[in-house]
Amino acid sequence: MRSIWNGAISFGLVSIPIKLVNATESHAVSFRQIHTEDGGRIRYRKVCELEDREVTQAEIGKAYEDADGSMVPITDEDLSHLPIPTARTIEIVAFVPEERIDPLQMGAAYYLAASGAPAAKPYTLLREALKRSNRVAIAKFALRGRERLGMLRVVGDAIAMHGLLWPDEVRAPEGVAPDAGVTVRDQELDLADALMDTLGEIDLADLHDEYREALEEVIAAKSAGETPPEAREEAAPGKVLDLMAALESSVRAARESRGGEEDAPAEEAEVRPLRERGTPSRQTPKETGGKKSTSAAAKKTAAKKTAGRTTAGKKAGEKAAAKEPAKKTADRGTATKSTTKSTTAKGAATTNTATRSAAAKSTAKSTAKKAPSRKRSA
Repeated sequence: MRSIWNGAISFGLVSIPIKLVNATESHAVSFRQIHTEDGGRIRYRKVCELEDREVTQAEIGKAYEDADGSMVPITDEDLSHLPIPTARTIEIVAFVPEERIDPLQMGAAYYLAASGAPAAKPYTLLREALKRSNRVAIAKFALRGRERLGMLRVVGDAIAMHGLLWPDEVRAPEGVAPDAGVTVRDQELDLADALMDTLGEIDLADLHDEYREALEEVIAAKSAGETPPEAREEAAPGKVLDLMAALESSVRAARESRGGEEDAPAEEAEVRPLRERGTPSRQTPKETGGKKSTSAAAKKTAAKKTAGRTTAGKKAGEKAAAKEPAKKTADRGTATKSTTKSTTAKGAATTNTATRSAAAKSTAKSTAKKAPSRKRSA
């Protein structure tokens, strides 16, 4: 960055050689004046009113216009004799808290760059002193022919200086506030707070000049011989007489512009139909250890039960009961267990009946054989 002023910071008996560099730049699109009929350039020429001729820059000087319209010439020699101790020095006069500075006074911003290696040590000393004290330095300096007021503060690892207006250059806000007494209700303040909370904070780096971007698009289109893009039509705001209604509408609009986080409906749940009880799942994984799945056992049991084979049903039931998983699943395990118990119970009942019948016949035969032998003995 090119320096616009060279001098030094006067910090008590310490002198810090510095260079003044612009901290800001303008991205505004500038225009030239032309003659609309033929596109000719309109230029301003410096003409002497008395001689009615154009004069060069070397012939131009300074003058002060008095109240009666007369001109008082002021030469460069006159200005050189003015007692300005800050002609090449930024003289620090005080250190104050930053909140003491009215933002209305703040003007152009500059960076103060250390000039040369000898300035590094005192420059760093001033920077660290400002950091630790949480204060800013108030200074006087001369720039472009006049003495100015400045504020020095730390920005990152650099020292920045803001040009300040003199206190008597800031107008008092007289006649600006409404004269009539106005009462604000608590409900209106609550809605205003809600609107501020909805708008929230923003990163200033995300803001950009939309007008300049649109203007550059128009210029690019016309340069290429194309039709300039048409701007979208903004909806005219309705006239709202009720302040409460205006605040409520503003809150809704702010929420919509922010994506509707506050009023966004919850995500719809996915609904899946439940299978009937006892219906095996096709996606049931096989069990570890070589065991057959519960559904396979249930199918085998049902097939043997239909064939009417009691003994085979009993074995299948016992086998299914032995291979039942330790951890039952919700509905399939219950259905399988119920089927297994039913089959086992029927098989057990059949076996018990056959056993009791055989025992009864055996007892009867034994009794019949013993009776004759007792008679012979007598």
